[in-house]
Amino acid sequence: MPTKSKNPHLPFGDRQTAPWYGKNILSVKQFSRDDLEYIFSVAHEMRTMVERVGTFDLMKGKILANLFYEPSTRTSSSFMAAMQRLGGAVIPISEVKFSSVAKGESLPDTVRTLGCYADVIVLRHPEVGSAALAARHAGKPVINAGDGVGEHPTQALLDTFTIREEMGRLDNLTVTMLGDLKYGRTVHSLARLLTQFDGIKLNYVSPEILRMPRDVMDEVAGKGIPQSEPMSLEKVLPKTDVLYVTRVQKERFEDPGVYEKVKNAFVVNPKVMKAAKEKMIVLHPLPRVNEISMDFDDDPRAAYFRQMEYGLYVRMALLALVLGKA
Repeated sequence: MPTKSKNPHLPFGDRQTAPWYGKNILSVKQFSRDDLEYIFSVAHEMRTMVERVGTFDLMKGKILANLFYEPSTRTSSSFMAAMQRLGGAVIPISEVKFSSVAKGESLPDTVRTLGCYADVIVLRHPEVGSAALAARHAGKPVINAGDGVGEHPTQALLDTFTIREEMGRLDNLTVTMLGDLKYGRTVHSLARLLTQFDGIKLNYVSPEILRMPRDVMDEVAGKGIPQSEPMSLEKVLPKTDVLYVTRVQKERFEDPGVYEKVKNAFVVNPKVMKAAKEKMIVLHPLPRVNEISMDFDDDPRAAYFRQMEYGLYVRMALLALVLGKA
């Protein structure tokens, strides 16, 4: 279950009994299958409402502080769009180097301050555990938008919601993760989240130096999920229902030469995808570099831009839930 924020404000009375009201969203480990079904049902309602009316006043009078210590386009924009679609307002803080943090202010002091202005804080930070630290001090719900190479729970939620909407189910699927599995926090969170479902099989395809971390694999194995680490994509692609591609992250490499050796280790293109099922999807958290060729974008199985749209609905649902509006 979600963790309780340290000092939630409870202005709605009857909202105090809502299961997600005033809670932090820090890790996929918080979620049971019932939690996921609940979140996804709200996200589906959000999708319907956006398609029908575009924006509405569910969050009128509410403020989101969007605090990003690392560059972000999709996640930052997605949360801002989600709050604005709901009728709320946003304090965008993306150039942290120009803020009080550059003067030496600590993360606890920063989130304490923002808690005086906003009703919810979305945080991206380069250090593992930063979201949990912020949650202990903020006094308002904190949503983890990525903490270093640790977790990215809202990305995993939107990835799983995408699979549900595109494939029509979350059980009995073979999911192949391809690319940078060592530093890719999105795959760490997604692998953990998928353990909630029945009949899941996971394949990890990556360069040797970018393999899925052992602690993640041990955790997944503890849930009884079959895992394999094939040397080539060709071996597992014909049986794959979901191909989740990640870029090799240049910013995580201390040695540029090592990055150059592995950056194009795997490339998804129309020729490669001839071996894949007709009914399957290709996902990517974006941004991409060379790992998926643009001439594959028009293939119906290329779901990565639809994935971004699904992310809007999931983040709308999460904001509504933690603020007692769903």
